[in-house]
Amino acid sequence: MPKDLSGRIALVAGATRGAGRGIATALGERGAIVYCTGRTTRESKSPIGRPETIEETAERVTAAGGTGIAVRVDHGVPEQVAALAERVRAEHGGLDVVVDDIWGGETLIEFSAKPWEIDLDKARSMLDGAIWTHVVNVRHLSSLVLGRERALWVEVTDGDAFGYRGMLVYDLVKMAAIRLAFGLGQEFARAGTDASPKGFGPATAIAITPGFLRSEEMLATFGVTEANWRDAVAKVPDFVASETPLYVGRCVAAIAAEPDLAKRNGRVFASWDVARAHDLTDADGARPHWAEYFAETYGRPFRRADDEAYRSWEKDSLFGIYMEKDLTFGG
Repeated sequence: MPKDLSGRIALVAGATRGAGRGIATALGERGAIVYCTGRTTRESKSPIGRPETIEETAERVTAAGGTGIAVRVDHGVPEQVAALAERVRAEHGGLDVVVDDIWGGETLIEFSAKPWEIDLDKARSMLDGAIWTHVVNVRHLSSLVLGRERALWVEVTDGDAFGYRGMLVYDLVKMAAIRLAFGLGQEFARAGTDASPKGFGPATAIAITPGFLRSEEMLATFGVTEANWRDAVAKVPDFVASETPLYVGRCVAAIAAEPDLAKRNGRVFASWDVARAHDLTDADGARPHWAEYFAETYGRPFRRADDEAYRSWEKDSLFGIYMEKDLTFGG
């Protein structure tokens, strides 16, 4: 990988495992300094019983060619995120890349549950983990990207379409990440105008989705390892089109290095599309493309959110008009 992010300061929230670990590692491949945050350390055990730690992720970042910095943070506790922000500000002045991969809902999804059968404790945990933490991060970390050159904020989601994801709460939290990227992109665009306070510069917010993610949790669920993952294909045929967390990570790193980020502002992107555009490969040299696999296997196109889908979200609403004039709605 080119070292085109050398000297750039990144923070990956939720870097312990999965997509977060892959993204942190890929940013390291391109030379970035990466704060790797999460709750699980070698001294503080995982709340879901997983063995991965943020120290391991930071070590992978460094081994890949960057600088990894492990910081234990519970992103559901505002005071801890505020302290993280102050540390970053003191050490580096701001952030060039922020990736929000906080999730923690792997063991909570109930795809078979009808809305009237929802386990409220599990639902609350999913909402806290996948929405509340992201709002806390926005509150305390988003100002760190303002005034930086080509700064990028990334929300990690599931799917690049607005279609229903099969379970009410799961759909809510994953669409929330897409909507959060859109709304934050609107606010970043406003902060980059001449009328904004001095020192504020344009930043870009996007959401990104991996395909069928071959995460540590998924491999364990199927009873395989990365070395023999294809053994699970007989049980789950779609797994043949899966990708490692490094694949989506390389996509995020490639986007972060783009000279014109503004063209992506507010939108959701898929790993398979970004990888093709940047000629990227997975860790094993493969180029998985979930949308093409889906279309070929199921005989219908894989829908994504296009310009028409976003049109109703743009500035043609009454709220948009008031925002353009910097007015309070109704006043």
